Amino acid sequence: MNFLRGVMGGQSAGAQPSGTETIQKLCDRVASSTLLDDRRDAVRALKSLSKKYRLEVGFQAMEHLINVLQTDRSDSEIIGYALDTLYNIVSNDLEEEEQEENSQKQADDLGRQFTEIFIKQQENITLLLTFLEEFDFQVRWPGVKLLTSLLKQQGPQVQQIILVSPMGVSRLMDLLADSREVIRNDGVLLLQQLTKSNAAIQKIVAFENAFERLLDIVTDEGNSDGGIVVEDCLLLLQNLLKNNNSNQNFFKEGSYIQRMKPWFEVGDDNSGWSAQKVTNLHLMLQLVRVLVSPTNPPGATSSCQKTMFHCGLLHQLCTILMATGVPADILTETINTVSEVIRGCQINQDYFASVNAPSNPPRPAIVVLLMSMVNERQPFVLRCAVLYCFQCYLYKNQKGQGEIVSTLLPSTIDATGNSVSAGQLLCGGLFSTDSVSNWCAAVALAHALQENATLKEQLLRVQLATSIGNPPVSLLQQCTNILSQGDKIDRRGSKVQTRVGLLMLLCTWLSDCPIAVTHFLHNSANIPFLTGQIAENLGEEEQLVQGLCALLLGICIYYNDNSLENYKKEKLKQLIEKRIGKENFIEKLGFISKHELYSRAAQKPQPSFSSPDHMMFDHEFTKLVKELEGIITKAIYKSSEEDKQEEEVKKSLEQHDNIVTHYKKVIREQDQQLEELKQKVNTLKSQNEQLQTAVTQQISQIQQHKDQYNLLKVQLGKDNQHHSSHSDMLQMNGIQPEEISKLRQEIEELKNKHEVLQGQLREKDSVIENLKSLQSVTGITEQSSQIAASSGLEHANELHRELEALRIQIQSQSSDISKLQSEKQELLQQMGLFRTKPYCWGKAQNTASVAALGHSSAVVAAKNNELEGRLLQEIKELKNEVKALSEEKALLKQHLDSINSTVAVLQDEKSKLHQEVAESKKEQDDLLVLLADQDQKILALKDKLKELGEPVEDEDDIESGDQGDEDEEEDGEEED
Repeated sequence: MNFLRGVMGGQSAGAQPSGTETIQKLCDRVASSTLLDDRRDAVRALKSLSKKYRLEVGFQAMEHLINVLQTDRSDSEIIGYALDTLYNIVSNDLEEEEQEENSQKQADDLGRQFTEIFIKQQENITLLLTFLEEFDFQVRWPGVKLLTSLLKQQGPQVQQIILVSPMGVSRLMDLLADSREVIRNDGVLLLQQLTKSNAAIQKIVAFENAFERLLDIVTDEGNSDGGIVVEDCLLLLQNLLKNNNSNQNFFKEGSYIQRMKPWFEVGDDNSGWSAQKVTNLHLMLQLVRVLVSPTNPPGATSSCQKTMFHCGLLHQLCTILMATGVPADILTETINTVSEVIRGCQINQDYFASVNAPSNPPRPAIVVLLMSMVNERQPFVLRCAVLYCFQCYLYKNQKGQGEIVSTLLPSTIDATGNSVSAGQLLCGGLFSTDSVSNWCAAVALAHALQENATLKEQLLRVQLATSIGNPPVSLLQQCTNILSQGDKIDRRGSKVQTRVGLLMLLCTWLSDCPIAVTHFLHNSANIPFLTGQIAENLGEEEQLVQGLCALLLGICIYYNDNSLENYKKEKLKQLIEKRIGKENFIEKLGFISKHELYSRAAQKPQPSFSSPDHMMFDHEFTKLVKELEGIITKAIYKSSEEDKQEEEVKKSLEQHDNIVTHYKKVIREQDQQLEELKQKVNTLKSQNEQLQTAVTQQISQIQQHKDQYNLLKVQLGKDNQHHSSHSDMLQMNGIQPEEISKLRQEIEELKNKHEVLQGQLREKDSVIENLKSLQSVTGITEQSSQIAASSGLEHANELHRELEALRIQIQSQSSDISKLQSEKQELLQQMGLFRTKPYCWGKAQNTASVAALGHSSAVVAAKNNELEGRLLQEIKELKNEVKALSEEKALLKQHLDSINSTVAVLQDEKSKLHQEVAESKKEQDDLLVLLADQDQKILALKDKLKELGEPVEDEDDIESGDQGDEDEEEDGEEED
């Protein structure tokens, strides 16, 4: 222990040993000591010496330290000291600020050498991974730092060892779930180094739920307002997603894009942004760009773009774009991000066109951005970003191109001048005295014409007012005028830059547009200017202008329709041969593709220039040059006869293409008609099936009604049997049917007599009433006939006698009536007695039996009447039901007949359709035969062209190109 105290700084009696000797003794103690405490103290001493004597400790103690890690795993303290010592040996993080560059390089080499020694045995890395599973802070944290340093020194080798180690990556992912922030944050740094440039490890980390954990950390730390931990998480996310299509697809399908939206929620007060917040937001914007980069597969990019629109992320970015107080670098990166989010996506481009700036009056965001682009006071990087945004807005967006060009046409220009349009800003920038504005406006206008022949023709109508009193000139003429003036105009910036921009605009405008070429050739000064520029021997800067002039002249030759007599193809070729020379012309044309700035611009779509002087070429223009350079070279060397043959071949090919297009259209229409007829057949089949099911349902209902009718019929038969059994019971009780019939006859006779007497009584009552009325009348006549009493007395006596006779007759009849009524009362009493007393039959009581028999016959008659009434009522109801069922059956039969007729009609239509399909197949066979003949003719013509030395593109290449364009368009239209 005294020895250790001396090493740690204690006083000793003798001379102090050197560092190398001390380290050697400590290593011997670690290797030979049997006590754990002695070994622990020795390792602690080596840790304290490892920074100052890094080389000595590394060479002498590394083997012993590794042995400690293998043998003393039970003691966390000595393991922690050993890991810290190894970290100090391997790490290149020097604490002293006064270290020079040479010492830093030596330290880097030293750390790399020690790392190679450590990882030479792969078991050391596996052992280190096991220590990372320990929860003890004293072991886990040094292990994380050591593995991070090893990855920094020898990343690919350590990555490969971890990749083949069982559950190696999964062990490291557990660090993100550690509750101690120090270990979690260093775990993020470790995963940063682990995932660099290794797609396999990136996929494993992503599928170990890394996205979820990292986004949770970012949210917990406060999103963009968080500290450096948020920055580390964002860098790790970039490592996982950049150039990794599998992880990008997993990120999108896991709905993690939606979780990025809160990152860009910026308040109204944007003053006083911290440096860390700027860094975090910058990384967040870069992460969005990774998902929608133009270098990604088109399908994946389009899907991410649509998701960003639907979840509102594009809206948040546009809000930052139009906000005030945003730092310039964040605003620039936001413009670049919005550019790539809307690039080639129609729905996002339409939304961006609808965004307005919060101004009074509101202006479209495109107009506000173009104002910044043509304003020379704005930062150069910001102006490049606005140009990129405008290019992305117009990329594969014919609708947007048409809207931009329409702002230049005479019919749509605002006559009041209250609002500035995009076209006016582009024209202003095109003809300003700032060369950067000239170049940016020319390139932006060229993108508005890209691959759109209709707009190229419409732009020829644009007229510009140059000065008061002078007639307006066309935009094409004004561009050529400025181009010809060249150095005469005093401009700020590079003069070559302005001419390069105008020449790129003219080349884009005239390519694939013979009408524009004719307008350009109408100006007799243009061709002499171009030939003069090409023929001169100018400096290196002017060689680029000469090459572009040669390209423009070649476009005028290749796309010339020979409508102008003085500027036909052959005459222009002769002019080149006389004044320039074909070889010189081709050499000047080659200056473009050989230029260094051309190669830089061809690498990626985003215009990124280190300085305004390097702003020369546009990415889309480099594609045009690559396409036209070889075509123009061949067109220059062709003879007139070859041109004529080529034109004839072109015409024949165009005719053939028209024929093929026509037949394709016919076949497409026939296919469409077949599809419609098939749909009709399917609908009719479905209707037929529905009707069949309805018929089966009706048949089942009819069967149910038949069953109910049969049941009622059986019940009626049972009631009749019951009635017959009742009559049999009466016979068994001693009453014969003959007696019952006699009693019924007597009852009927009594009823008839009663009815006759009632009728006589009514007649007598009517006679009495008549006599009473007659008596009242006679009283009146007596008063009126007193004058002639003698003449009417005898007549009155006669009437009186008749009256008396009638009264006697009435009295006798009334007595008869009373007798009949008494007899009636007796009969009713007898019937009442019969109801209340029981039956009693016997030979000794004939009178009583006759009365009882009469009563029983009355009861039987009443019951029979009641039963007959019920039966009649049920029979009547059954008849009504049968009648309704027969009517329903008739209706169903009629419906079934109509269905059968419909089925017959469908069968006829089906046979007709089969006949039409056969005819269409026959027509298609004829068309295929005709197409085969045409293909033979084309092959013959192509062979002729090849014999003449003309390049002929294969039809498969053309079709594959067309198919690729169609796929891109379909991907662009998906979504909605």
